[in-house]
Amino acid sequence: MKALRMTFVLAAVLCACVQQKERVAPPEPVTTTRDGLVQTLERYRWSLESATDSQNRVVEALSPRKGHPVVFDFSGTRLSIQGFCNRMMGTYRINAAQQLAVDGTASTNMACDPALMQADAVLSGVLAKPMQVELDNGPKPTLRLVSTSNETLTLTGQATPEALYGPGALIFLEVSARPVACTDPPPPNTRCLQVRERHFDAQGLNIGVPGEWRTLHESIEGFTHREGERNVLRVKRFNRTPVRPGASSTLYVLDLIIETEIVTP
Repeated sequence: MKALRMTFVLAAVLCACVQQKERVAPPEPVTTTRDGLVQTLERYRWSLESATDSQNRVVEALSPRKGHPVVFDFSGTRLSIQGFCNRMMGTYRINAAQQLAVDGTASTNMACDPALMQADAVLSGVLAKPMQVELDNGPKPTLRLVSTSNETLTLTGQATPEALYGPGALIFLEVSARPVACTDPPPPNTRCLQVRERHFDAQGLNIGVPGEWRTLHESIEGFTHREGERNVLRVKRFNRTPVRPGASSTLYVLDLIIETEIVTP
Protein backbone atom coordinates (compact mmCIF):
# COMPACT_ATOMS: atom_id res chain seq x y z
CA MET A 1 0.00 0.00 0.00
CA LYS A 2 1.37 3.34 -1.05
CA ALA A 3 0.66 6.49 0.88
CA LEU A 4 1.31 10.14 0.27
CA ARG A 5 1.23 12.20 3.43
CA MET A 6 0.75 15.93 3.71
CA THR A 7 0.98 17.29 7.25
CA PHE A 8 0.16 20.84 8.26
CA VAL A 9 2.02 22.11 11.34
CA LEU A 10 -0.13 23.64 14.05
CA ALA A 11 0.95 26.49 16.25
CA ALA A 12 -1.42 25.24 18.94
CA VAL A 13 -3.84 22.36 19.02
CA LEU A 14 -5.31 22.56 22.47
CA CYS A 15 -8.44 20.42 22.83
CA ALA A 16 -10.80 22.44 25.01
CA CYS A 17 -14.18 21.21 26.04
CA VAL A 18 -16.57 24.10 26.59
CA GLN A 19 -19.94 24.22 28.28
CA GLN A 20 -22.67 24.36 25.61
CA LYS A 21 -25.31 27.08 25.66
CA GLU A 22 -28.88 27.01 24.52
CA ARG A 23 -29.53 28.31 21.05
CA VAL A 24 -30.08 32.02 20.80
CA ALA A 25 -30.82 34.16 17.78
CA PRO A 26 -27.86 36.29 16.70
CA PRO A 27 -28.26 39.90 17.82
CA GLU A 28 -28.73 42.70 15.36
CA PRO A 29 -25.29 43.58 13.95
CA VAL A 30 -23.80 46.92 14.92
CA THR A 31 -21.69 48.42 12.13
CA THR A 32 -21.41 52.14 12.97
CA THR A 33 -17.91 51.71 14.42
CA ARG A 34 -14.83 49.70 13.50
CA ASP A 35 -15.40 47.34 16.45
CA GLY A 36 -19.03 46.90 15.44
CA LEU A 37 -17.97 46.06 11.91
CA VAL A 38 -15.51 43.44 13.17
CA GLN A 39 -18.22 41.90 15.37
CA THR A 40 -20.56 41.63 12.39
CA LEU A 41 -17.89 40.04 10.21
CA GLU A 42 -17.24 37.43 12.91
CA ARG A 43 -20.89 36.55 13.49
CA TYR A 44 -21.46 35.38 9.92
CA ARG A 45 -19.92 33.04 7.39
CA TRP A 46 -19.71 34.90 4.11
CA SER A 47 -20.31 33.08 0.81
CA LEU A 48 -19.10 34.58 -2.46
CA GLU A 49 -22.06 35.34 -4.72
CA SER A 50 -20.44 37.35 -7.52
CA ALA A 51 -17.36 39.30 -8.62
CA THR A 52 -17.27 42.25 -10.99
CA ASP A 53 -14.51 44.39 -12.49
CA SER A 54 -14.19 48.18 -12.62
CA GLN A 55 -16.76 48.35 -15.43
CA ASN A 56 -19.26 46.17 -13.56
CA ARG A 57 -18.61 43.18 -15.81
CA VAL A 58 -18.69 39.70 -14.33
CA VAL A 59 -15.26 38.23 -13.55
CA GLU A 60 -15.74 34.75 -14.97
CA ALA A 61 -12.76 33.29 -13.10
CA LEU A 62 -14.47 34.13 -9.79
CA SER A 63 -18.01 33.12 -10.74
CA PRO A 64 -19.55 30.62 -8.28
CA ARG A 65 -19.16 26.96 -9.26
CA LYS A 66 -21.51 24.19 -8.18
CA GLY A 67 -19.88 22.05 -5.54
CA HIS A 68 -17.06 24.54 -4.93
CA PRO A 69 -18.40 27.31 -2.67
CA VAL A 70 -16.04 30.09 -1.61
CA VAL A 71 -16.59 30.96 2.07
CA PHE A 72 -14.91 33.62 4.23
CA ASP A 73 -14.63 33.02 8.01
CA PHE A 74 -13.45 35.86 10.27
CA SER A 75 -12.31 34.90 13.78
CA GLY A 76 -10.33 37.19 16.05
CA THR A 77 -7.55 38.45 13.80
CA ARG A 78 -7.64 35.35 11.61
CA LEU A 79 -9.25 35.06 8.19
CA SER A 80 -9.86 31.62 6.71
CA ILE A 81 -11.12 31.30 3.15
CA GLN A 82 -12.33 28.07 1.62
CA GLY A 83 -11.38 28.75 -1.99
CA PHE A 84 -12.44 27.01 -5.17
CA CYS A 85 -9.77 24.35 -4.54
CA ASN A 86 -7.58 25.14 -1.53
CA ARG A 87 -8.09 26.74 1.85
CA MET A 88 -6.29 30.06 2.41
CA MET A 89 -5.38 31.34 5.87
CA GLY A 90 -3.99 34.64 7.04
CA THR A 91 -4.43 37.52 9.45
CA TYR A 92 -6.64 40.50 8.76
CA ARG A 93 -7.28 43.96 10.12
CA ILE A 94 -9.84 46.70 9.59
CA ASN A 95 -8.34 50.19 9.55
CA ALA A 96 -9.97 53.47 10.58
CA ALA A 97 -11.21 53.97 7.01
CA GLN A 98 -13.00 50.58 7.24
CA GLN A 99 -10.69 48.92 4.75
CA LEU A 100 -9.87 45.22 4.94
CA ALA A 101 -6.17 44.32 4.74
CA VAL A 102 -5.10 40.65 4.62
CA ASP A 103 -1.54 39.71 5.63
CA GLY A 104 0.62 36.60 5.79
CA THR A 105 -1.59 34.44 3.58
CA ALA A 106 -0.75 30.74 3.37
CA SER A 107 -2.58 27.99 1.53
CA THR A 108 -3.06 24.26 1.54
CA ASN A 109 -1.62 22.50 -1.48
CA MET A 110 -4.29 20.23 -2.88
CA ALA A 111 -4.20 19.43 -6.60
CA CYS A 112 -7.46 20.26 -8.39
CA ASP A 113 -8.71 21.06 -11.85
CA PRO A 114 -6.39 23.76 -13.28
CA ALA A 115 -9.33 26.17 -13.71
CA LEU A 116 -10.12 25.92 -9.98
CA MET A 117 -6.49 26.46 -9.00
CA GLN A 118 -6.34 29.47 -11.32
CA ALA A 119 -9.50 30.86 -9.71
CA ASP A 120 -7.82 30.60 -6.29
CA ALA A 121 -4.83 32.53 -7.67
CA VAL A 122 -7.11 35.27 -9.02
CA LEU A 123 -8.92 35.54 -5.67
CA SER A 124 -5.62 35.75 -3.80
CA GLY A 125 -4.49 38.51 -6.15
CA VAL A 126 -7.66 40.55 -5.57
CA LEU A 127 -7.22 40.29 -1.78
CA ALA A 128 -3.53 41.23 -1.90
CA LYS A 129 -4.43 44.95 -1.67
CA PRO A 130 -6.67 46.74 0.86
CA MET A 131 -10.39 46.64 0.04
CA GLN A 132 -13.16 48.93 1.22
CA VAL A 133 -15.75 47.14 3.37
CA GLU A 134 -19.43 47.90 2.70
CA LEU A 135 -22.21 46.18 4.66
CA ASP A 136 -25.95 46.08 4.06
CA ASN A 137 -27.87 44.86 7.10
CA GLY A 138 -31.09 42.95 6.65
CA PRO A 139 -32.61 39.47 6.90
CA LYS A 140 -29.70 38.27 4.73
CA PRO A 141 -26.68 40.56 5.29
CA THR A 142 -24.63 41.50 2.23
CA LEU A 143 -20.91 42.22 2.33
CA ARG A 144 -19.14 44.03 -0.50
CA LEU A 145 -15.35 44.23 -0.72
CA VAL A 146 -14.28 46.95 -3.17
CA SER A 147 -10.69 47.35 -4.37
CA THR A 148 -9.03 50.67 -5.18
CA SER A 149 -9.54 49.81 -8.87
CA ASN A 150 -13.27 49.17 -8.21
CA GLU A 151 -13.18 45.39 -8.45
CA THR A 152 -16.03 44.17 -6.23
CA LEU A 153 -16.59 40.90 -4.39
CA THR A 154 -20.18 40.46 -3.19
CA LEU A 155 -20.86 37.98 -0.38
CA THR A 156 -23.93 36.99 1.62
CA GLY A 157 -23.87 36.11 5.32
CA GLN A 158 -25.18 33.15 7.27
CA ALA A 159 -25.02 33.19 11.08
CA THR A 160 -22.16 31.08 12.46
CA PRO A 161 -22.84 28.11 14.77
CA GLU A 162 -21.24 30.11 17.61
CA ALA A 163 -23.78 32.89 17.07
CA LEU A 164 -26.64 30.36 17.14
CA TYR A 165 -25.52 27.82 19.76
CA GLY A 166 -22.69 29.38 21.77
CA PRO A 167 -19.07 28.15 21.94
CA GLY A 168 -18.35 24.65 20.63
CA ALA A 169 -15.97 21.96 21.88
CA LEU A 170 -12.76 21.41 19.90
CA ILE A 171 -12.09 17.74 19.13
CA PHE A 172 -9.92 15.82 16.68
CA LEU A 173 -11.39 13.19 14.38
CA GLU A 174 -9.56 10.76 12.14
CA VAL A 175 -11.66 9.99 9.07
CA SER A 176 -11.13 6.61 7.43
CA ALA A 177 -10.28 6.48 3.72
CA ARG A 178 -13.36 4.31 3.11
CA PRO A 179 -16.91 5.24 4.09
CA VAL A 180 -19.15 2.45 5.33
CA ALA A 181 -22.70 1.29 4.71
CA CYS A 182 -25.20 2.74 7.15
CA THR A 183 -28.95 2.87 7.62
CA ASP A 184 -29.34 6.63 7.71
CA PRO A 185 -26.59 8.48 5.78
CA PRO A 186 -26.64 12.29 5.84
CA PRO A 187 -27.96 13.65 2.53
CA PRO A 188 -26.81 13.64 -0.20
CA ASN A 189 -24.46 10.81 0.83
CA THR A 190 -25.29 7.15 0.36
CA ARG A 191 -22.78 5.96 2.98
CA CYS A 192 -21.48 7.30 6.29
CA LEU A 193 -18.01 8.35 7.38
CA GLN A 194 -16.09 6.09 9.72
CA VAL A 195 -14.26 8.12 12.38
CA ARG A 196 -12.33 7.78 15.61
CA GLU A 197 -11.22 10.42 18.09
CA ARG A 198 -7.54 11.44 18.30
CA HIS A 199 -5.61 13.44 20.90
CA PHE A 200 -2.76 15.95 20.55
CA ASP A 201 -0.75 18.03 23.01
CA ALA A 202 -0.08 21.79 22.89
CA GLN A 203 2.91 21.21 20.58
CA GLY A 204 0.80 19.27 18.09
CA LEU A 205 2.27 15.88 19.02
CA ASN A 206 0.07 12.81 18.99
CA ILE A 207 -0.64 11.53 22.51
CA GLY A 208 -2.74 8.78 24.06
CA VAL A 209 -4.56 5.97 22.34
CA PRO A 210 -7.02 6.68 19.51
CA GLY A 211 -10.66 5.99 20.27
CA GLU A 212 -12.67 3.18 18.74
CA TRP A 213 -13.81 3.47 15.15
CA ARG A 214 -17.48 4.44 14.87
CA THR A 215 -19.98 5.34 12.21
CA LEU A 216 -20.71 9.06 11.98
CA HIS A 217 -24.34 9.67 11.06
CA GLU A 218 -23.85 13.44 10.71
CA SER A 219 -22.04 15.50 8.10
CA ILE A 220 -19.00 17.63 8.94
CA GLU A 221 -19.79 21.10 7.66
CA GLY A 222 -17.04 22.49 5.45
CA PHE A 223 -15.47 19.06 4.82
CA THR A 224 -15.81 17.01 1.65
CA HIS A 225 -14.55 13.45 1.90
CA ARG A 226 -12.81 11.89 -1.09
CA GLU A 227 -12.85 8.11 -1.55
CA GLY A 228 -9.44 6.68 -0.68
CA GLU A 229 -8.33 9.71 1.34
CA ARG A 230 -7.68 9.47 5.08
CA ASN A 231 -7.82 12.70 7.06
CA VAL A 232 -7.21 13.95 10.57
CA LEU A 233 -9.45 16.94 11.29
CA ARG A 234 -9.83 19.50 14.02
CA VAL A 235 -13.56 20.11 14.32
CA LYS A 236 -15.94 22.10 16.47
CA ARG A 237 -18.78 20.13 18.02
CA PHE A 238 -22.00 21.95 18.91
CA ASN A 239 -25.14 20.85 20.74
CA ARG A 240 -28.17 22.18 18.87
CA THR A 241 -31.10 23.29 21.02
CA PRO A 242 -33.89 23.04 20.05
CA VAL A 243 -33.57 20.37 17.37
CA ARG A 244 -35.74 20.51 14.29
CA PRO A 245 -37.60 17.27 13.41
CA GLY A 246 -35.38 14.69 11.74
CA ALA A 247 -32.15 16.56 12.56
CA SER A 248 -29.32 15.49 14.84
CA SER A 249 -28.75 17.30 18.13
CA THR A 250 -25.01 17.36 17.32
CA LEU A 251 -23.41 19.63 14.72
CA TYR A 252 -19.83 19.13 13.51
CA VAL A 253 -18.00 21.98 11.76
CA LEU A 254 -14.53 21.71 10.20
CA ASP A 255 -11.96 23.98 11.85
CA LEU A 256 -8.71 22.71 10.31
CA ILE A 257 -7.38 19.80 8.24
CA ILE A 258 -4.41 18.49 10.23
CA GLU A 259 -3.29 15.64 8.04
CA THR A 260 -4.17 14.11 4.68
CA GLU A 261 -3.08 10.71 3.39
CA ILE A 262 -4.01 9.24 0.03
CA VAL A 263 -4.36 5.47 0.44
CA THR A 264 -4.24 3.21 -2.60
CA PRO A 265 -5.29 -0.46 -2.55
